[in-house]
Amino acid sequence: MRHERLTYAVMYRITQGSTQGLSDVETFIEMMNQQDRSPTSPARGLFLPRSEVIVTRAPGRLDVMGGIADYSGSLVLQLPTQEATFAAIQRDPSPTLRIVSLAADDGKRTPVFETPLARLECHGRPVDYETARRDFGSDPKTRWAAYAAGAFLVLMRERAVRFSGGARILIGSTLPEGKGLGSSAAIEVAVMHAIAAAFNLTLPPRDLAILCQTVENLVVGAPCGVMDQMTSVCGEAHRLLALLCQPAELLPAVPIPDDVAFWGLDSGVQHAVRGASYTSVRVAAFMGYRIIADRARLAVTPEDSGVHVRIDDPRWHGYLANISPDEFTKAYEPELPTWMEGGMFLAQYDGTTDPVTRAEGGERYPVRAATAHPIHEHARVREFAELLPRCSGEQRLHRLGELMYQSHASYTACGLGSDATDRIVELVKAVGTGHGLYGAKITGGGSGGTVAVLGRPDALEAVEAVADRYAEHTGHRPHIFSGSSPGAAAFGHLRLAKQA
Repeated sequence: MRHERLTYAVMYRITQGSTQGLSDVETFIEMMNQQDRSPTSPARGLFLPRSEVIVTRAPGRLDVMGGIADYSGSLVLQLPTQEATFAAIQRDPSPTLRIVSLAADDGKRTPVFETPLARLECHGRPVDYETARRDFGSDPKTRWAAYAAGAFLVLMRERAVRFSGGARILIGSTLPEGKGLGSSAAIEVAVMHAIAAAFNLTLPPRDLAILCQTVENLVVGAPCGVMDQMTSVCGEAHRLLALLCQPAELLPAVPIPDDVAFWGLDSGVQHAVRGASYTSVRVAAFMGYRIIADRARLAVTPEDSGVHVRIDDPRWHGYLANISPDEFTKAYEPELPTWMEGGMFLAQYDGTTDPVTRAEGGERYPVRAATAHPIHEHARVREFAELLPRCSGEQRLHRLGELMYQSHASYTACGLGSDATDRIVELVKAVGTGHGLYGAKITGGGSGGTVAVLGRPDALEAVEAVADRYAEHTGHRPHIFSGSSPGAAAFGHLRLAKQA
């Protein structure tokens, strides 16, 4: 612990745990003191004076490879960011939730959300997720609270937790929203982890991540995969979290060699849909799987044996990523429509195997490209994971970069590209290997957000040159994300006491 470095008159002091040398932890505690003293702060008087406060920390993630292929069972490689979200929680004897989000204090949202715990129950039982989703979504100014208060409902429903009292929660963050860096997952993880510590709940890291995904899928209503939450919980500093999303198998982390570095460049575009949306691409991928499964039932192997291939073929296990690129290209891709109207699909196939999205009758879906993406991406990610730590030299860097460029092009083919992120990728190519930059790709859900960049560690000046040129073209100078930090499980939690 480095208490001597704190420059403020201490009101909260650490009684248990360590900052682990992370300066943003000290900054958050200082911010708690400032908010408590400020007469205009929404957090003033939030915490009771004689009860301990628990602080948790959850980083975002830079999607190096894998991205939207997670829901199709791909391997993904994710770097936990230096930027993180914090949750400070204090148990409250009254059965009330009072949540203050400093990130929501933007004039568009109400930073304070308060509700009785009874709002999450109906006739003594937890409300169903659909009811909660409608309830939290009814007021745009407090819709953000679903990411935090939803954790209580998920624990009540999935773990049969009964809360004897309420909680007071403060949320702060250095992780910007809408940049494609997993900011919503970081909120869910920080809050869920804080609740577990405050109420003495045992949640193994993998379980914690899956429960947080449940918050986002079923309470918030966003059809995300699990990679964001898993990275925020289980990530290791300066290593790529390797997750086989079938559904969430953690593999050994991939070390980043000393001659390789990753950065993120913020395009300034939160969500610029010029083709398909994330949800429609996800639906289209599951439509493609359903069509392939139907074709496979009619196929026979070996030739003329009369033995039908089943949808639960062990090669697939319900995941597109388990179909090899060669098998897909030869046997299935020619049979897939480029686009398909949802009503036509439902008439022929009834539905998909996806539990969180469904095809809509009046929508058109990019079936072929969305189906091809996770199949080829899984192969790219596996090659990337094998190549990164085991080889050395210029040839390796060129190939790693080429895999990232291929991934970026595949996003575009699905309809999830954007002019802004394309421009950054082209600027990285233009600066090129001569200045130490080898690859770049759009990240996360696409349609804007952040671009991941691969280069040599001494190429920061080249990355800054890309940012400068992008600013000349667009008027927006990208924030450069660099560095890494431990996931929530490795950080643990702090216990604070308030001094008079």
